[in-house]
Amino acid sequence: MRYADTKEPVITLTSGPVNAYSEVLRALSRTVLYDYDPAFQAFYEAVVDKAQRAMRLSTRPVILHGEPVLGLEAAAASLIAESDTVLNLASGVYGKGFGYWAKRYTPNLLEIETPYDEAIDPQAVKDMLATHPEITVVSVCHHDTPSGTINPIDEIGALVAAHGAYLIVDAVSSFGGMRTHPEDCQADLYITGPNKCLGAPPGLTLAGVSPRAWDKMKSNPLAPRASMLSILDWETAWSRDKPFPFTPSVAEVNGLDAALDLYLNEGPEAVWERHALTARATRAGALATGLALWPKHEAIASPTTTAIRTPDGVDEAALRREARARYGVVFSSGRGETLGRLTRIGHMGPTAQPIYAIAAIAALGGALRALGHAADTGAGLEAAMAVIDAAA
Repeated sequence: MRYADTKEPVITLTSGPVNAYSEVLRALSRTVLYDYDPAFQAFYEAVVDKAQRAMRLSTRPVILHGEPVLGLEAAAASLIAESDTVLNLASGVYGKGFGYWAKRYTPNLLEIETPYDEAIDPQAVKDMLATHPEITVVSVCHHDTPSGTINPIDEIGALVAAHGAYLIVDAVSSFGGMRTHPEDCQADLYITGPNKCLGAPPGLTLAGVSPRAWDKMKSNPLAPRASMLSILDWETAWSRDKPFPFTPSVAEVNGLDAALDLYLNEGPEAVWERHALTARATRAGALATGLALWPKHEAIASPTTTAIRTPDGVDEAALRREARARYGVVFSSGRGETLGRLTRIGHMGPTAQPIYAIAAIAALGGALRALGHAADTGAGLEAAMAVIDAAA
């Protein structure tokens, strides 16, 4: 039996979009209320309050009505003024990409770039800040998904705060899947969304905004207003007594509400642990199968995405096609510089369950063998199961 490209896969183990929780899908089918109905205005305020609890913020977060790329671009447009000097930390495709946005708003861009299988060294950040006291904004991607690597944003954030600069954090594919919160890393703009580890569809951005970031954006004459890129327009939209800048995505807010309930009711620590366990089992299985991880050190490997280095002589696109056609399992490719060099297995939201590590290793090993590459799938499955059984 083979699964046609036109047939839905059995299991989607990508790094996003991820399949949504069934409770979220049901919530998407709730009544779409008029945005100025008092019932919706009270509901929206309650959802923002839940997001505040989930993000462990002392201030209310902002919901932007577009998937998190909107939030990242809005962060650059709103916070960065022409007079700013931005230090962009690039350990992967997405970290590098933020520098292109920053360059639109200031000519003064500095960068620390590492090989894309490594993480940013806080000492390098400390040295750069000391050498360039003019730095006013620092940007970093926490989990650079196309590499499956994690940057030490709490350490970086402490250095940036001591320097007096503003910190922009891309936590799109890390928040909800591991311990990370805006105030833990002293972020001024912390951008994430419900479409990764919270197990909801793409369509919204969650932004943590520090009080001083609000002040800086208000003093920036080029910060967008009356625009999809405006963060400022949504400052008070959480309140049932204040207007929305434009029609919010009502159905998506319904879904976010359910996703936040699931996260808070299960308990964040429990959610993080099942993400971490699924990733540990997958990594152990991949190594025992005879494969290599993309991250140079396992200590920087993400608990929400496992990146597997493409073996010599294997066509990575053919590998993913074979896994889908033979087993109905879908993996992610790399992006940009990592395209064709690695395969990504996502552990986010509903697929952050240890049983999916077994499915991933079986499909990956079987696809490799079908392409004529040696893979000890049996050893991989035993290793993955041993990790799972040890945690039982």
